[in-house]
Amino acid sequence: MMVIMMMWKRVMLLVVVVVVVGLVSGGWAQKERAHDHKHQAPWRIHTLFSVECQNYFDWQTVGLMQSFKKSRQPGPITRLLSCTDKEKENYRGMNLAPTFEVPSMSRHPKTGDWYPAINKPAGVVYWLKHSKEAENVDWVVILDADMIIRGPIIPWELGAEKGRPVAAYYGYLVGCDNILAKLHTKQPELCDKVGGLLVMHIDDLRALAPMWLSKTEEVREDRAHWATNYTGDIYGRGWISEMYGYSFGAAEVGLQHKINNNLMIYPGYIPQDGVEPILMHYGLPFKVGNWSFSKLEHHEDNVVYDCGRLFPEPPYPREVNQLETTPDKRRALFLNIECINTLNEGLLLQHAAYGCPKPKLSKYLSFLRSKAFAELTGPKLPTPKTLQMMDDELHAQVVDEPHVQAVDEPHVQVVDEPAKPHPKIHTIFSTECNSYFDWQTVGLVHSFHMSGQPGNITRLLSCTDEDLKQYKGHHLAPTHYVPSMSRHPLTGDWYPAINKPAAVLHWLNHVKTDAEYIVILDADMIMRGPITPWEFKAARGRPVSTPYGYLIGCDNELAKLHTRHPEACDKVGGVIIMHINDLRKFALLWLHKTEEVRADRSHWSRNITGDVYESGWISEMYGYSFGAAELNLRHQISNEILIYPGYIPVPGVKYRVFHYGLEYRVGNWSFDKANWIHTDVVHHCGAKFPDPPDPSTLDRSDDNSVQRDLLSIECVKTLNEGLRLHHERSKCNVPSPPLYISNQDSSETKISRKFGKVEEIHNLTRNTTRSNDSSELSPPAGASQTFSSMRFWIISIWAFSILGFVIIMSVMLSGRKGQKKRGKVYKPKRRTLYSGFWDVNGHDRHLRNVEIS
Repeated sequence: MMVIMMMWKRVMLLVVVVVVVGLVSGGWAQKERAHDHKHQAPWRIHTLFSVECQNYFDWQTVGLMQSFKKSRQPGPITRLLSCTDKEKENYRGMNLAPTFEVPSMSRHPKTGDWYPAINKPAGVVYWLKHSKEAENVDWVVILDADMIIRGPIIPWELGAEKGRPVAAYYGYLVGCDNILAKLHTKQPELCDKVGGLLVMHIDDLRALAPMWLSKTEEVREDRAHWATNYTGDIYGRGWISEMYGYSFGAAEVGLQHKINNNLMIYPGYIPQDGVEPILMHYGLPFKVGNWSFSKLEHHEDNVVYDCGRLFPEPPYPREVNQLETTPDKRRALFLNIECINTLNEGLLLQHAAYGCPKPKLSKYLSFLRSKAFAELTGPKLPTPKTLQMMDDELHAQVVDEPHVQAVDEPHVQVVDEPAKPHPKIHTIFSTECNSYFDWQTVGLVHSFHMSGQPGNITRLLSCTDEDLKQYKGHHLAPTHYVPSMSRHPLTGDWYPAINKPAAVLHWLNHVKTDAEYIVILDADMIMRGPITPWEFKAARGRPVSTPYGYLIGCDNELAKLHTRHPEACDKVGGVIIMHINDLRKFALLWLHKTEEVRADRSHWSRNITGDVYESGWISEMYGYSFGAAELNLRHQISNEILIYPGYIPVPGVKYRVFHYGLEYRVGNWSFDKANWIHTDVVHHCGAKFPDPPDPSTLDRSDDNSVQRDLLSIECVKTLNEGLRLHHERSKCNVPSPPLYISNQDSSETKISRKFGKVEEIHNLTRNTTRSNDSSELSPPAGASQTFSSMRFWIISIWAFSILGFVIIMSVMLSGRKGQKKRGKVYKPKRRTLYSGFWDVNGHDRHLRNVEIS
């Protein structure tokens, strides 16, 4: 009888536990539904993205689909899959996302033009016409495949209205400002520089989509206006025709966008204070410490179908905290690792769905399955500043203006209020039409994209008409073309350095810019990090620059001869950060003072100018200093922006720019830009500069020397990396055996064998693919209610089943009671019936969730 009573107590305790667990789980479910209810859509939302039948788009699809699920984006998602019949025969990725097949237009059926990007508008048109889903939609969110969603994209919360779509800013679409828009739309004033993220009402999309496709075809056929100065396409190949097709099509049907520059961010960029991006677009290479990732390096990657293989793991959060102490930069690094970790998480789950063997447990896999990672990558909600439109930002600046002291005199410093958004920046640099500046351009533009520098970059290209006819480097950078002043039109003086102030003046007079600050660099520079006015305390009337101590003419009679304010002459140059209003006043003086100093041959001597060649070669530098002094523009002079490779760095300083204007050495290896004046490194397929020594071979006995040599190695490695990516984008065929080309000093440049197929156009290319996460979506409200009502009955049936089992056991035990009394009396060993159940099954349940969810 005692045994029965003990069994009865245990069973009743178990019943209570079961009921409590059921009720608690019901409570948690209600909380979860309450959380989701906040983002339930009163209108129907559908997310679209476009892809092709390629491995390249398959791994992007896996990443986007995983982020779609994690972000709790309302509504379904559909992948528009553009494939030819031949491609579909061997295609393995049909199950990667909810898919709607559309005919491929990569090869245009009428013109034969090969342009895969046209599949995006063509796919949308086909979906609208043939999909039953399109008949039950109110709002459409259109993404690119190379994106990671961080939080729900709710059209009405972003400010979208019928007739007023919301889109991300694509500032490099300069064709909205010039003749291109006038040629291709009747309403060029409505042309918006937008793309990437598109959020609009279904009625607007129905009106726009056919025009989007038609205008894409139209711009693609307009080869006469593919040039960089018309389109902003640094490759001049018409690759961004689809983007212009969208902007021109929207203008034609009268759709003007609400433009947002905060919702979407490129990994590698630093988000503004108070902004929580809800979309990452990993179209550019990005890095964290020594780790880096570029989607272009995985064009033919089979990673989706190779069991157990992921992308190289990035540093862990703890390591990121040690790498960077500045909060904004550290936050940017966390976005970088979140992007690649979400991709890898999606790949891990996709491998499990394919039935791959369970991968061996590792530190990285444990991290991806951890609660800490789940919390780091949980849904993000946009902050008020995230939702601020560009028009609102401009309005906010106008509203704030009365609170800022008006400045008529240029020497007065204006202090920006902390609450104001960071001003827009534009970076410019000056070059000429020759191979010497071409390889410098490749290096600088590559480093610009890697540095996280905000805003756009423009090359000011000074060429004669004759040079321009022969020039092959139009595609190397976004370019503004300038008449050459190397041979002065009045004096006949040969002085190419004057092109720098002349080009800046020409750009200001011919280009409309909304940038508030201009960063001016030299071509022979490599950027290592962002150069921003807010970090280096630039203000109107107070430009920032770097020290040029050898400009001794600021201390002697030269300054007294050429400026009314010799006391205001600053020995500066190299990197310049200046407010646009100051630059507009200053540029003409910069040019005139350069001409003036250049003409003053009687004062070219070394003891007056500091010019070791006594040839007046640094007249442009004095033109800058004397011109600034005329306006009383006193500089903030920073020693922490620029360093020359070969110089010993100051400990703890994170220099933003290498200026490789001087020869530098590491052991027996050396680099001098002057040795490569006549060598065409850019247009010789696979060419690069001689590799510097491996860092592991350096003598570590002197830390100063080691740090100096490491910077020197980094400089030329960045140059070579830029050249490698340039050659890959050019799709050139590297000869075998390797080709060697000589510079003017007969030193050899080895041609790298490594090349690859790259169809993406760096920052300016937009993918035609879209990726999905999974077909698993939130259950409808009705299903949730049904499930909730069934829970009570399930628990009740379970409890009664256990009670019945107890009664049967009681009868059986009572029947055996007499037998036990007559037999041998023994005390059985106690063994817990459920020993290990919670641990083992809990562990299995965790793994199962990781593999299936």
